Amino acid sequence: MKDPGRILLIDKNAKRRSLLYQYLNGLGMPAEEARSLQDAIGRLHPENAIGIALISQTAFEGDTHRTLGSLKSLEPELSVLFLAKIKNQKTAISLIERGIINDIISPDNLAAIYSAVRNEFQKKRLIKNHKINLKKYRKLKEEQQKNLKRAMDLEEIYDSTLENLMTALDMRDVETFGHSKTVARYTQMLAKIIGIEDNGKLDNMRKGSLLHDVGKIAIPDSILKKTKPLTSKEWDKIKLHPVLGYGLIKEIKLVDEVGNIILYHHERFDGHGYPKRLKKFKIPMEARIFALADALDAITSHRPYRKERSFKTAQNEIQANAGSQFDPKVVEAFSSVDTDIWEKIRYETTKLVPQIENFKAMRD
Repeated sequence: MKDPGRILLIDKNAKRRSLLYQYLNGLGMPAEEARSLQDAIGRLHPENAIGIALISQTAFEGDTHRTLGSLKSLEPELSVLFLAKIKNQKTAISLIERGIINDIISPDNLAAIYSAVRNEFQKKRLIKNHKINLKKYRKLKEEQQKNLKRAMDLEEIYDSTLENLMTALDMRDVETFGHSKTVARYTQMLAKIIGIEDNGKLDNMRKGSLLHDVGKIAIPDSILKKTKPLTSKEWDKIKLHPVLGYGLIKEIKLVDEVGNIILYHHERFDGHGYPKRLKKFKIPMEARIFALADALDAITSHRPYRKERSFKTAQNEIQANAGSQFDPKVVEAFSSVDTDIWEKIRYETTKLVPQIENFKAMRD
């Protein structure tokens, strides 16, 4: 929209026109004069930036309604202030309601003319600002939608990469196939019991759980798949996997929950874990939750050096290690759910496990 612009005074009465001209310009309201409506029409072009027309009733000949309507059609954004003494209020209201004029003011009331002109300028500025802000809003909304699509695309790529990494890791060892998905479900379940309700945080904990052992990609198979007891040097290499995993994917700009699970999932509540020997509440909550979920799956899954154990046995072992290996609050949350529920989660998550174990039996 163009600037609120100048005032055009249209009045056949030269003396009154001159008085109004001096009065308005003296108040800082730029005005110019026109003797007749025909003269005024010639000045209504964009270069002149006329925003308000002050029209005296003496400027018209014939049908006032029709002439004013024609003026408004010629310049729709023009504010028309009609200077006239109209005794018939219905006529005045009709002109305003039909949008032919914006206001009717007595030509003898200078204060009222000033007030009407000022109000029209303010209204035009508000309309102009509204249109500018609306344009900005629409542009921002467009950019937001584009950014949202980009974010959704990136999230899809991220999730796909995460799933591929997890699958690649799990497939290195048929004994632990499905482990990452199972502990991810356990972790989210425990988090909800403890009171974590934020969906974004819960999803980040799921991602961290899926990626927790990504550092094992850098551990040789000769160590990772060894069926005999590991030497102290081999254990030292195994203990590097949280740091290695964190280093492998930190460039993805991990959120805290994801990075904390990868780096701290082998810390113990009593401070005897690794890699940083953090103690109690210095261990991030998501890592304390995951540590129990990880142990639950390890105890109830088949391993080369032992058979899987029952969920009841797992519960007893976890409860016995409350305050040492595990956060007592997390143990309490775990114990509040019947073992059948945890077993059901594992079964629903890793339906392929029986076939994998059959494959192992045939292979051996």
